[in-house]
Amino acid sequence: MPEQAERKALAKGLQSLNENMATLAELSELAIRKAVDGLGRLDPGVADEVFTLDEEIYALQLEIEKTCGDLIALHAPVARDLRTITTSLKITTDLDRIGRYAKDIAELTLQFGAREPDHRRNVGSIPRMAEMTIHMVDRATRAFVERDAVSVRHIQEDDDSVDRLHDEIFDEIVRRMKEGTLEIEIGARYILVTRYLERIADHAVNIGIRVVYMVTGESPPRVRAADRTATPPPRDSGKG
Repeated sequence: MPEQAERKALAKGLQSLNENMATLAELSELAIRKAVDGLGRLDPGVADEVFTLDEEIYALQLEIEKTCGDLIALHAPVARDLRTITTSLKITTDLDRIGRYAKDIAELTLQFGAREPDHRRNVGSIPRMAEMTIHMVDRATRAFVERDAVSVRHIQEDDDSVDRLHDEIFDEIVRRMKEGTLEIEIGARYILVTRYLERIADHAVNIGIRVVYMVTGESPPRVRAADRTATPPPRDSGKG
């Protein structure tokens, strides 16, 4: 194939890949939004919609994986084009996991059912944690679509806030279960919800870090929250 035709074919393939990736990002974010909304209202109808979205996400992930494989095998891309393809391949896994956790939350919604008459009070700060998590997913997926490395360079700090709230909610649920003001089975389900949200936030961090690599070629280090907030040691004055 002549070089100009080769470049044109690669460009067309990359455009199709980017369009499918944008759709996958939209579906994953929609799935978690619907799952959280369904949980808040204990709406089984919304749960069914999430199950359908999860199937669509998985099918599109497989299509994208095939596209990435074909682009690498047929066009031998290099530099930024290769980073775009390999990063897209990794991000599809994160987006699929986000869709799967949304499905898990929807399944918990069905399990609560009529056995949770005091849901609005018991859910506590979980809606706030959910909103923080959704914001992270939106920020990460938007950064991917817009090729915006700057907006996600410090996304790990947002994850720290989600982790802190997760710990607070966990402690509160355990305390109430010990006191007998919250059934153990019900409390365990709420703990699972917070765990799924915490993992979704982790996948948003993965996407953000991969966007930075895709756009800049740099691989930001993963730094533990304790290390980011640690007070630096005092400087040696040199006086003995």
